[in-house]
Amino acid sequence: MNQSREPSSCLPDVLAGPILRRVGARRMVLWLATSRPLTLQLALYRADDGDQHTPDDVVDLADHARSIRVGERAWIVLIDIDFDRAGLADLASDRAIGYDLRLGPDGYSLAEAEPGLCYAGERRPRFVRRRRLDNVLHGSCRRPHHPSADGMARADRWLGERRGNSAGWPTVMLLTGDQIYADDVAGPMLRAIHTLVGRLELWPEQLAGSTVEDSAGLYACERCYYQRDELLPREKSSHALRERFFGGTEKPVFTSASSGNHLITLGEVLAMYLLCWSDAPWRQLSYTPPDMTAEERERYDEEAGVIADFAAELPAVRRIMANTPTAMIFDDHDITDDWNLTGLWMDSAYGHPFSKRIIGNALIAYLLCQGWGNRPEAFEGRVDTALNDYARAPGPPTHDALVDTLLTFHDWGFVLETDPAVVVLDTRTRRWRRQRRPAHPSGLMDWEALSDMQANFMGRDSVVIVSAAPIFGVKLIENVQRVFTWFGKPLMVDAENWMAHAGAAHTLLNIFRHRGTPQNFTVLSGDVHYSFVYDVTLRYARHRQRIWQIVSSGIKNEFPRTLLDWFDRLNRWLYAPYSPLNWFTKRRRMRVSPRRPSPASHGERLVNGAGMGFVRFNSAGQPTEIRELGADDHDVTFDETDEIET
Repeated sequence: MNQSREPSSCLPDVLAGPILRRVGARRMVLWLATSRPLTLQLALYRADDGDQHTPDDVVDLADHARSIRVGERAWIVLIDIDFDRAGLADLASDRAIGYDLRLGPDGYSLAEAEPGLCYAGERRPRFVRRRRLDNVLHGSCRRPHHPSADGMARADRWLGERRGNSAGWPTVMLLTGDQIYADDVAGPMLRAIHTLVGRLELWPEQLAGSTVEDSAGLYACERCYYQRDELLPREKSSHALRERFFGGTEKPVFTSASSGNHLITLGEVLAMYLLCWSDAPWRQLSYTPPDMTAEERERYDEEAGVIADFAAELPAVRRIMANTPTAMIFDDHDITDDWNLTGLWMDSAYGHPFSKRIIGNALIAYLLCQGWGNRPEAFEGRVDTALNDYARAPGPPTHDALVDTLLTFHDWGFVLETDPAVVVLDTRTRRWRRQRRPAHPSGLMDWEALSDMQANFMGRDSVVIVSAAPIFGVKLIENVQRVFTWFGKPLMVDAENWMAHAGAAHTLLNIFRHRGTPQNFTVLSGDVHYSFVYDVTLRYARHRQRIWQIVSSGIKNEFPRTLLDWFDRLNRWLYAPYSPLNWFTKRRRMRVSPRRPSPASHGERLVNGAGMGFVRFNSAGQPTEIRELGADDHDVTFDETDEIET
């Protein structure tokens, strides 16, 4: 890897962003990454038709921005503007507001320097500050080397068609997990990552417990590409870890992903975020294939075309994230496949210094690139202290301390106080571990976490829940997972769903039934690489709460097509109302009716294709329009409900 220095003028000042993270009643949060420290000002245009020339307000961001240095030429910047402190308390709602960042001592316009941030005919990014949750974009699972178009680029085209009427703009875009795939990286993407690590001179690090001593040794070693699962020491104690951690993505039933290019260093994960969210780092990024076997080279060449297509759509991805408030929550691939799936997995992964560092690095990058913008105040205190210590003196002691701090931090979930409110769940770090069967899947949330969730529900008429994994899934697939779990092989089939753990499932359903919880629940999920909608009514509940389970997955990923077709057919045949199997497996405490997608083949209920979900809500917080915006520009609606009960 070429570590030679190059003039800073070769790098754009802004590497990624701005990403509009939150716009609420009293604050506005922006995220960006820069190649040098910059003085910043925010220019606001209060009633912007897209062509306004003079800003209504210019805010000096010295007291509102915080930056964390992550390399010689890399800073992560979070801008958190308190409207009262900034003199913006009277900022209007429900109208288009334009914004621009003025950079450096000259105060040059970012929108003018990067016109791709703006939609056609507009001078700057624009958004709407709106309390009512009327239109929502949502999706998960964006795998750069999946051979499909990008659902985020499709959402950008969709929004571009609606710029003339801000009433149709989404209140928020919810990214519900797997925004990156840290555990499944194409060879050309990994090569681009290493080139960018060198250009930005992201901080090096030591790697305890590995066969390589440090990041420089990793980048130079012969097993750096497609063979990273061989970097664990060849000792007996490492065998179980290799099988559970690196072997976790080799699932012959549901996916054929490979962990041979699993991201390891913090620099690699940070570079991955920049390369997935912005076209700017790709400019003048030149790299050649590394030395590899003939078989690996064939695979590399196949992946190279897909990665080139992925990079070509990044201007659209960057634009929609600059123009739409965007909230995010992790799922497993943001960290590693099957993250915290079972107690045994956790004991193995956290008990070895190398795998612990890999997980910790992904969590640090998640904090800086995703979690920080969701709820900045959540990280005040010990996380902030550990992060500051690392930023001031990056090295083994502060790096280890930051990893240890994040591995014991459990406040990643958050609430968007819209109407209805959006309650975003952390289903990864507060698991309900099985004490007697640690090899079986843990509950997605423990009793205490579920109690905290219930507190966020109380006193509301309607609520939108973001759960990375569907709460109400496809019965056949869940039963296949149950069979593999019974045989002690949950890692083979991603056997994690809400109903896999009796304690978590019963507690969750009882919370839904509680007299103080809302009448209307909409559950937005991803994870599974196909899309569907279920209407759910709880039996024997006093208030007959209504639940809509809406799944949109993936943004750039799909289920094996033939396999999903068979699962879809078998699920309808085996669990039809007249089937004895359905009677013995009936979800007796609930009535579940799948919606028919349109257009679709006869009997089809599961939609397989990359895209982005869209939901329109009425004033009561009930979904009235559910649509999958296909990355190939072929949209699917979910209008009709089957009378089939499962």
